[in-house]
Amino acid sequence: MPASTLQATPFSTLEERMSAAEFRSAGLEKLSAEELAALNAWLSNNGTSGSGSAAPPQDDRRGLREAPSSQSRGPINTRLIGESTGWSYGTVFRLENGQVWRSVDRESTLAGVRLTNPSVEIRQGIMGNWRLKFGDYNTSAQVERVK
Repeated sequence: MPASTLQATPFSTLEERMSAAEFRSAGLEKLSAEELAALNAWLSNNGTSGSGSAAPPQDDRRGLREAPSSQSRGPINTRLIGESTGWSYGTVFRLENGQVWRSVDRESTLAGVRLTNPSVEIRQGIMGNWRLKFGDYNTSAQVERVK
């Protein structure tokens, strides 16, 4: 594959490249959202040689060069599984897409609501942190991905 093809190919994050079992067996679920973002950034910059070497990295067989999903950098839009009465620090969110997130925000709370399978949007913030909000509510919590 020519070097120009390697350089023009979009980057896929570890979460997109690995199955949930591979991700866990590598111990990556222990990383904070910031640590995982830093590792993905490093891989994006250093994971492929771009030198046109004849031997592609081993990860190439698992989809290194696949286009990233719409969820890789953009917002994650899904639903919470079950009923929610809001959140506070430490609340765990189990989502329909299989992901699990936890509130790490000691200042933001959402109380006095009772929602069943609410729509959830998770966006990456300016500093690489992640913010979760329910549907049309105008408040969000900083979260980290657990699974």
